[in-house]
Amino acid sequence: MKKRILATVLATILTAGTLTACGSGNETAVAPEATETTETAEETAAAEETAEAEAVEKGTITVAATEVPHSEILEAAKSILAEQGWDLQVTVFNDYVQPNEAVESGEFDANYFQHTPYLDSFNEEKGTHLVSVGEIHYEPLGIYAGTEADLANISDGATIAVPNDTTNEARALLLLQDNGIITLKDGAGMEATKNDIAENPHNVEIVELEAAQVARVIGETSFVVLNGNYALQAGLNAQKDALAYETSDSEAAKTYVNVIVVKEGNEGNEGVKALVDVLKSDEIKDFINEKYQGSVVPFE
Repeated sequence: MKKRILATVLATILTAGTLTACGSGNETAVAPEATETTETAEETAAAEETAEAEAVEKGTITVAATEVPHSEILEAAKSILAEQGWDLQVTVFNDYVQPNEAVESGEFDANYFQHTPYLDSFNEEKGTHLVSVGEIHYEPLGIYAGTEADLANISDGATIAVPNDTTNEARALLLLQDNGIITLKDGAGMEATKNDIAENPHNVEIVELEAAQVARVIGETSFVVLNGNYALQAGLNAQKDALAYETSDSEAAKTYVNVIVVKEGNEGNEGVKALVDVLKSDEIKDFINEKYQGSVVPFE
């Protein structure tokens, strides 16, 4: 009898031990799965943090620009580029020479202030190696009142101030020709100077000045012909204030589009490519249209 009881007790102990072992086995099988899930979540979080860090550390884009509208447009692009991990740094210049020299020397990644004809002329005259990597906007050149306000009744011997750089002077003279003030020699085109005036019925005097100085003689000359950016700096709007200006559907709009420029060989600069993409975005186009009301026109 005692043997039977002992056998029963032993059997019960063995059975309990077997069940406990199976339970432990199941718990051990679950534990690795939980650990694996935790590790995966941690790896994902780490990857996201790394991606964010990489975005923040993409780098700096240095751009030389004239003040209005170029630096203002660049300022509008800063926050968008920052979201992409780029730090846009803009330095403002007050002339058309230093921004090109600064890019040629490698001091800046790019510049934003000029149109292609001026760029081509600058390269030819200075021996620089600068290239356009993006067409951004167009600024209509305009004729503005000085001491006189009526082109139709321009006085004999009137003085008209124009930019003295090769391409912008020709552009100004062509605009004067389009409005019946002068007639240029055949073929003068984009290299025209005041020496190419064939007919001058009003005996106007063309006063050649550095582009940035033209607006300063508004009170001293009969009329001035201003680049769009310098007109804006003077508080003038081509569509509202100019007596005549280049229309958005004109050949000038295609010819004189303002561009982003880099030194030849740096066309693949990732920061500059990101900058061009942002400047051509709908968000920046809307900014240009709303802020400048036709004095600056996004290039399509």
